[in-house]
Amino acid sequence: QLQFVESGGGLVQPGGSLRLSCAVSGFTLDYYTIGWFRQAPGKEDEGVSCISSDDGTTYYADSVKGRFTISLENGKNTAYLQMNSLKPEDTAVYYCSVREGYGTRWSSHPDFGSWGQGTQVTVSS
Repeated sequence: QLQFVESGGGLVQPGGSLRLSCAVSGFTLDYYTIGWFRQAPGKEDEGVSCISSDDGTTYYADSVKGRFTISLENGKNTAYLQMNSLKPEDTAVYYCSVREGYGTRWSSHPDFGSWGQGTQVTVSS
């Protein structure tokens, strides 16, 4: 059974930064894709970013390109999402998720695989 340990959310002013981290245990996959999707009130879930464990290929939604950076500590099954230049529209619950297999298909469920409890990110002055 997968276990997720997520941290790093919170309240930040527009233009600020946050770093999300996600440690996943309970699986023995040779290849996996890990990332985040977010859920804002009244909106569909949006795939934010993911990284493929085999070659480090990344995906970013157009809405976060140039502002967010994802990274992976492969041996520790731990991913990070550095979020800079945050905007009020980034406000959402961010869910770390992992999917068996490689590749950066990350547009909607079931691309996201299994996910953790989520962490709230609020961007407001």
